Amino acid sequence: MEVRIQSIHFDATEKLQDFINKKVNKLEKYFEDIKKVEVSLKVVKPETAANKEAGMKITVPGGELYVNKVCDTFEEAIDQCAEALEKQLVKYKEKLRSK
Repeated sequence: MEVRIQSIHFDATEKLQDFINKKVNKLEKYFEDIKKVEVSLKVVKPETAANKEAGMKITVPGGELYVNKVCDTFEEAIDQCAEALEKQLVKYKEKLRSK
């Protein structure tokens, strides 16, 4: 599984990248055949409380799953993205099985 982290207009810290990799690797529990994960991080202007935007796109055989969240911190946004993708992956897997 290939993981690409793209931080727009800032540099993601090593700690944040490790956190993202850990969360992304947990997604393999729900669907084993994930080809690629693209994570995009950006700070939304103007400066407000919830201005950290995280988007995750997962490439799986036969399609792509995408989720986007805006929160106070990148960690919180990544957490919410991962949770939403877990649900999507479970549904996608069930759909594949029922075919």
